[in-house]
Amino acid sequence: MHVLMIGLNHQSAPVEIREKLSFHPDELADAMVSLSNERSILEAIIVSTCNRMEVYAVVDRLNTGRFYVKNFLAKWFHMTLDVFTPYLTIMEMEEAVRHLFRTTCGLNSMVIGETQILGQIRTSFLIAQKYKTSGTVFNELFKQVVTFAKKVHSDTKIGENAVSVSYAAVELAKQVYGSLSQCHLAIFGAGKMGELALQNLSGKGIGSITVINRTFQKAQEMAERFHGRAQPIEALESVMEKIDILISSTGATHFVITPEMVENAQKKRGNTDLFMIDIAVPRDIDPQVGDILGVHLYDIDDLKEVVDSNLNERKREAEKIEDMIDVEIEKFFTWIGMIGLIPIISALKNKARDVQTETMKSIERKMPDLTAREKKILNKHTQSIVNQLLRDPILTVKELAGKDDREASLNFFIQVFNLHERVENEKKILKKYHRPDTHPGEEIQAYMKEQFRNNEMI
Repeated sequence: MHVLMIGLNHQSAPVEIREKLSFHPDELADAMVSLSNERSILEAIIVSTCNRMEVYAVVDRLNTGRFYVKNFLAKWFHMTLDVFTPYLTIMEMEEAVRHLFRTTCGLNSMVIGETQILGQIRTSFLIAQKYKTSGTVFNELFKQVVTFAKKVHSDTKIGENAVSVSYAAVELAKQVYGSLSQCHLAIFGAGKMGELALQNLSGKGIGSITVINRTFQKAQEMAERFHGRAQPIEALESVMEKIDILISSTGATHFVITPEMVENAQKKRGNTDLFMIDIAVPRDIDPQVGDILGVHLYDIDDLKEVVDSNLNERKREAEKIEDMIDVEIEKFFTWIGMIGLIPIISALKNKARDVQTETMKSIERKMPDLTAREKKILNKHTQSIVNQLLRDPILTVKELAGKDDREASLNFFIQVFNLHERVENEKKILKKYHRPDTHPGEEIQAYMKEQFRNNEMI
């Protein structure tokens, strides 16, 4: 049983490849079910976003698992392997698990520490659970990962500092005004940068929005998307008389907002605070505007300084999180090691119980006059003897599982207690439960709870 990750992302593949290997949200469930029906695949979860497509699988053998995952991708996207395999990243076991932890925490994102990926991975996990493509291993792993990522975002400062220009603009505005709910915002320029800034600000509960653009139709379209008002470029100066924040991002090649325009507006405003952010290159706002009373002017270099400083802060937080991930990985693989002991411990306990059952039958044959109460007492005490005798061997097998020569030590244990045939039978049962197409993930969880129920098996 092995954990495998095969995928591509914004670092390993260009957008023209990523867009060809992207799962639509509506087809994600069908894709997971289809993948889980491939040979060698025991569990499957697919994560697909604009920046990454990753297949996580529990496989019986790594070489066949790699083959059937790639084969599935080729069939699903109607592509030949040679088109996309050069861009694939393949990770196994600890490397794959570490990658999942880092990705869910936002450490592998274009914007370090972003939280959107956490929601996307959680959604994929919930789909996998609903359609039974996630079983024992991934139910444990993904619950642990999602819980850990939530804790990271609440207990560390990984997401506190703005690391995009548009978001930095939002944070600066909040420093000046505190709550933005009563602020009137104007966006000058209906291009991509202006829209991104508007998305961030509207998410912070901005009071009212005005969009100004040289092409009035574009201003109307953007204003409609964000429930604002559109104004023609001729109204720019009169708009400045009424607003609190102006973000400028036109494609002009010269200054379009002059000191004279702003001075006139400020006189009518009584020189109250006017927050102006110039994210255009070349700049839209004459830098002399920053000398006017009441005006707070920031250009893209000012914002970049904020972004760089904040990015360094996030990187320092990321280093702390890496150490925390080490602890989580150790927990997970300790748990995985316990799964490997299930067939051995179960075989040993079943053999001991068989001996106890046969002993009770022999006693009853030789002492046919025993009362029901006497049989119950004998059965209880012989079971107690068996449990006490099993305690030390079970503790020993747990210790052997942590040794460097784990496999050899466990095989010797099996040989000493003559458990080989029973262990193989238990492995077959475990594998049968583990297959999502024959027994749902919940049933194998029930099987494991039954095996681990007694203290000596924990």
